[in-house]
Amino acid sequence: MKKFILWLFLTLITFGCLTACGGSKDSAGRDSDVMNEKNAELEESVAAHPGEAYLAIVDGNWKIQYWGKNDAPDATMLSYNAGIAPITGNGDYTVSVTADTNGFRLETANDINDASCVPGGLSFMAVMIPDGEILFPGAVITVNEIRIDGMAVEMVSKSYTSSDDGKETRANIFNTWISKPSSDARSAEGALYDSDGNALEICANYSPQVVSSEDFSTWTTVEVDFTVSGITE
Repeated sequence: MKKFILWLFLTLITFGCLTACGGSKDSAGRDSDVMNEKNAELEESVAAHPGEAYLAIVDGNWKIQYWGKNDAPDATMLSYNAGIAPITGNGDYTVSVTADTNGFRLETANDINDASCVPGGLSFMAVMIPDGEILFPGAVITVNEIRIDGMAVEMVSKSYTSSDDGKETRANIFNTWISKPSSDARSAEGALYDSDGNALEICANYSPQVVSSEDFSTWTTVEVDFTVSGITE
């Protein structure tokens, strides 16, 4: 009798363990498996940390956008496979965003196989370095080439370097909120304004609109090559 009771006790324990580990699944368990499968198919969602350059970009409808974050509500669709560039000193770098990812398709169409949503238009674009003014004071970003889906885009002016908040370094590529370089603008050629705030002759070659929005009627992948100079090494 003791042996029978012991056998029954062990049997009940074993059955309970099998049930807890998935021997039988309820609907919640199946939903969890489906979610895990979706997550396994998504690319890495990338965020830029201090000292890492990224490409800030906003489409023409101010819907599809990337601000170097992967936790911003309604602004993570371009974070998947975003090309971030850790700044390690003076030199050449590339930053990028792409809509050709499962993550983008899932967030915009709720289906990783649905590529019907294609970014179009341009409201803002800039190369940015979080805490760049603090980590690399005086650094200059010179934009060399901009590509849409592998094809170079015409640059109608030169880019300059400035900061909106005294912390994040930026090189505007398309910014319609301002019509001319800001007073703190600098370039590889030097400052754009004299000590009294008067524009120097070279200032006419620089603009916050380096590209035409017409070239961004539709786009999937945008890449920007740039050079960083002025860092004291």
